[in-house]
Amino acid sequence: MTMQPAGDPNDRVEADDDLIEFAEETVEASDPWQVLVVDDEPGVHDVTRLVLTGFRFEGRPVQLHHAYSASEAKSLLRERRDVAVVLLDVVMESEQAGLQLVRWIREDLENPHIRIVLRTGQPGQAPEHEVIANYDINDYKDKTELTAQKLSTMMYATLRAWRDISIIEANKRGLERVIASSVHIFSQQKSHEFASAVLTQLSNLVGMEKGALYCRPRDERSPRFRVAAATGEYERYVNRDADDGLPERIVGSLKEAFTLRRNLFRPDHYVLFFTDSHHSESLLYVGETWRLSPMDYKLIELFCTNVSVAFENLHLNQELVDSQLEMVHLLAGAAETRSRETANHVRRVGLLAELLARGYGLADSEADMIRFAAPLHDIGKIGIPDAILNKPGPHTPEESQIMRTHTTLGAMLLAESKRPLLKMAAVVAHEHHENWDGSGYPRGLRGSEIHIAGRIVAVADVFDALGSQRCYKAPWPEARIREFMQGQSGRKFEPRLVELLFDRWRDIEVLRARWPD
Repeated sequence: MTMQPAGDPNDRVEADDDLIEFAEETVEASDPWQVLVVDDEPGVHDVTRLVLTGFRFEGRPVQLHHAYSASEAKSLLRERRDVAVVLLDVVMESEQAGLQLVRWIREDLENPHIRIVLRTGQPGQAPEHEVIANYDINDYKDKTELTAQKLSTMMYATLRAWRDISIIEANKRGLERVIASSVHIFSQQKSHEFASAVLTQLSNLVGMEKGALYCRPRDERSPRFRVAAATGEYERYVNRDADDGLPERIVGSLKEAFTLRRNLFRPDHYVLFFTDSHHSESLLYVGETWRLSPMDYKLIELFCTNVSVAFENLHLNQELVDSQLEMVHLLAGAAETRSRETANHVRRVGLLAELLARGYGLADSEADMIRFAAPLHDIGKIGIPDAILNKPGPHTPEESQIMRTHTTLGAMLLAESKRPLLKMAAVVAHEHHENWDGSGYPRGLRGSEIHIAGRIVAVADVFDALGSQRCYKAPWPEARIREFMQGQSGRKFEPRLVELLFDRWRDIEVLRARWPD
């Protein structure tokens, strides 16, 4: 059969969508391939519909949309981004209407993926070689040569090309989402933040319906799990045993993935299994009534690989941080031991400094840095002679001058380091004896001229020293410590920090009890 225009152009066919399918089959509206017919002759629409009745590609029918001018086609294409193929007439409201629509689709609509087939009844108006050379079209047909067989062949070719391009584009977008999600995952430095980030980014990647669970085994020998983080309907289970209230099928999948030590995919949910070189293990459950496409499976598997690497890096980074912190405590403890003070003093000063820093409103990263740097505040005491450092009575003016040099000695020891932690420690060592009113040493800095880390550690150090045994004094009672700290507010200490100290007094008592002398 040859395609020929038929009927009176005034007998216009309504531009309703036509779902072409076999009568005995029922196809969901989301399943058909979307095809737009753009032609000013109603007969062409009728013949196209007739020829494509029963046509299927990969088991799916086509759904026809109709436009009778380039302007109508523009309106429809603005609304629908899922059109796979456009069967386009060249001459409509103008001799170049079809060609102008091609440029509009590619340049203004910015759609390089849609397949465009020009169908013309007047080849002389738009010579094939010129059109192919100058316009981004995918095929060029004379209407007189479009038999039913040739139209079907053309549809197979164009739909196959659109499908392949769509798969490539979906892969690209999916990989971009995996990369973006993975970057966020890799930026997390704490376990609870890592768990929350995994859940959030997984949701961004492929979506969730009910939510997700992040679980850690309670015992290596027994598959019982604690819910460490959760989203959606599962949030109420956080910090509870998975067996405590979770549906049996969820617990069963968790146990199966844990026993098999691998990811577990089911039609309505999946469980991801993670482990690292320290043999730390965790499980991520996502469900339910949630279906993954083959593309989703690939993206999830790639994401899992990145999460596993991030999980390993998290532990390696934590091990590095712990090693650095242990070294800081050892160095600080060595200095304190020379002055016959306990190593726990430097630990308490660090923890107390962190508490004050967070209360002051500093960022978590800065509060952490101050905590790690604070224990080195007296590192310069290594250079003070024992006779002066451990003298049980008051120092002479000359001895006091020597004793005060521990601030500059400590700064000199640490200042050459390029590590941010040790640079911060150098500041703390240098300024923790500066006073708010400018009466301190070694430089007589005043108010905000003193680095916030120096101001914080000054409060933490003096407070803890007052309550501790020293070679020159016994521990002070709580009332006397309160009185002293209040009396030095605005003189030795920044008033706001003294207020924070009093506000968190009970928390500080807990801290001292945990790390006693």
